[in-house]
Order: sequence, then C-alpha cells, then structure tokens
Amino acid sequence: MNEKPNPSKHDAAWLGDDDQDLVPEPLTEALDRIYASGPSETAMTAAQIKLDRALKAEEATVVYYDHVPASPIGAFFVGISEWGVVALSFEESEERFLAWLQRRLKATVVSEPGKLREVVSQVLEYLEGRRKNFTFAYDLRSSTPFQREVLTTVQKVPRGEYLTYGELARRIGKPGAARAVGQALGSNPIPILIPCHRVLAADGSLGGYSGRGGVRTKAALLRLEGALQ
Repeated sequence: MNEKPNPSKHDAAWLGDDDQDLVPEPLTEALDRIYASGPSETAMTAAQIKLDRALKAEEATVVYYDHVPASPIGAFFVGISEWGVVALSFEESEERFLAWLQRRLKATVVSEPGKLREVVSQVLEYLEGRRKNFTFAYDLRSSTPFQREVLTTVQKVPRGEYLTYGELARRIGKPGAARAVGQALGSNPIPILIPCHRVLAADGSLGGYSGRGGVRTKAALLRLEGALQ
C-alpha cells in the first residue's frame, strides 16, 4: 500500500517548523529579510504623527456658548472651543443656533457664560467704538482649506481700510476666483471678529453681508471703523 502523505509534516514544513522538505527561494528569502527588518524609524514616526492627528480629529469637541441679548447691532450668540472662538451668530433663536453648531462641528454644546466673558466683553467694546483689535484665537477647523485661506487673509486688512473681492482673490494667488471668495466670506462663522465686512464689490458698492441687517450692518461697521463717512 502506498504511504499516504503526512499533512502535519507538510504543514510544519510550510510554516517553517521543519525545513527538510522545503528549499528556500531567493525571492522568499528577500521578502523575509524586508519583513524582519520592519519599517524605518522615520516611517514609524510619520505614521505615529498621522495616527495622533486622526485620533485628535475624532475626539468629541465641546463648544461653550453664550447669548448676548443686546448690542449696537442687536442680539447675538457666541461660541468658543478649546482652540478658540468658533462662532458668532445672528440666529434669531437658541434652538437654531445650537442646531447650526452641532451640524457644523458635530460638537457637544454647553451653555457656559463664564467661559465667554472675555470674548463678549471685547466684542461689545469693539461695537461701542472702544476697541480696535481682538486678542483671542479663532477655531476654523470646520472650514474648508480654501475658506480658511480667504478668512485668514481678510484678517490682515487693517481697520479703517477695505478691498474688493477681486483684490482679495489676487492676494491669495487666485485672481479669477472673486466669486468663490465672496462665497467663502459668506460662510464666515465668526463675522465682525474676522472682518469680512471690509471686502466690497469691484464698483465700490457694499456687495453682500450675511449678518443681521445685511448691507446696513456692513455699512455701520465700516463707518464705525472710519472706512466710510
């Protein structure tokens, strides 16, 4: 009777526990050396940084907010995260403001006026003509890279000055993107603090403004800053 193959013996050889029945191949040996050596220290560091960033992005964001019932331009809501001011909104109702925040940031939202005291104070001082600059950071993580580029560039426009949508597009190196620049400004989550009101149409008209009161509020802010008479 012919001897039956011994599966366990074959498996042992295939797994490397018994090398009597297998002849090493050059390609297999080369791959084994690569796998055994592992990734380089640089690759491991880069992978760890990428993992840390991904985990950070998945962490639950907490946004603290306050409602300011009265100001020279009416009531508004303001929100702040651990990274900085994340929202200034003219929404009419708290429910709509909270829905907007949660939709935009997927955040846990907590009413905490104490954490907003300094922000609210500076905004009111500005609207009353007693402050020219703000001293806190902004959280623009929910904006697209293009929106962030537009918004960070418009922050550099000095108080009392203005430019056109086309000029702003040229400043970011996209001279044909005036319309897209206008749309990015229209999505500004932190109006007033990020001064999208300092950008006008090519003919010198006010263009648009997404805040309460529309272009009337935009004109009032520009007059407050001395850019319009």
